[in-house]
Amino acid sequence: MLSELADRLAVTRVRHPVKLRLGVVTRVTAITPHLIRVTLSGEQLHGFNSASFDDHMKVFFPAEGAETPVLPTMGPEGPVIVPGAARPIARDFTPRRFDPRTGELDIEFVLHEAGPATMWAAQARVGQTLGIGGPRGSMIIPAAFDWHLLVGDDTALPAIARRLEDLPSTARALVLVEVADASAHVDFESRATVQTTWVHRTGADESLLSALRKLPAFPAGEGYAWAAAEAGSVRELRAHLVGERGMPKSRIRAAAYWKRGVQAVHEVIDD
Repeated sequence: MLSELADRLAVTRVRHPVKLRLGVVTRVTAITPHLIRVTLSGEQLHGFNSASFDDHMKVFFPAEGAETPVLPTMGPEGPVIVPGAARPIARDFTPRRFDPRTGELDIEFVLHEAGPATMWAAQARVGQTLGIGGPRGSMIIPAAFDWHLLVGDDTALPAIARRLEDLPSTARALVLVEVADASAHVDFESRATVQTTWVHRTGADESLLSALRKLPAFPAGEGYAWAAAEAGSVRELRAHLVGERGMPKSRIRAAAYWKRGVQAVHEVIDD
């Protein structure tokens, strides 16, 4: 029985062939005043694969004044910059939704401090083109856990929303999200039983860590914790889960989706 349970709840990694693609913007949707969804389509997106809710892919942006990004080429050691071309601007993003029937890919952009991704998203319009690279692989966390703790800031909203949509009706989800204010709330869809706590940065003393500390004892059964936010915040969250909640490190996946004062950061937090 223990072996069967371990197999059912085993976290597995799947590798994907790396391919660079171009997608054309077909829709731009404002989810909130702080979150924009861009839908891409095109022949090159057919065959795109994203097997996990927290996959990340490279999104390549056009140079200033251009409509289409100049993508690297794939060499035996990875992407190679076209000779004479400037290094393209790229950032990591979560594939929010991919429909293999239509070849549509949704990407959600958080409008926060000025940067190339925010600047592009703020003016995004139908007919523009983005480049996509990856995902290189997927870390598949089984949905069969009895309960799931999902903690993150605005940048984690696409992954959290996608995970909640994947969970079965037998699951329970505890969700903690830090956003600017109430206007940044989104309506999550899920078959699972979901308890959501919103933490507001504007005029509030509370943080993700303090909100997590206020949660009562976790539910009975087998659970898994997932967290993604600013690097320092995620390290604190993980330390709390291990040191104060006694969660095994194997039942926690924590990632820095950004780092204060540093551009283009995406890293898994581990020992």
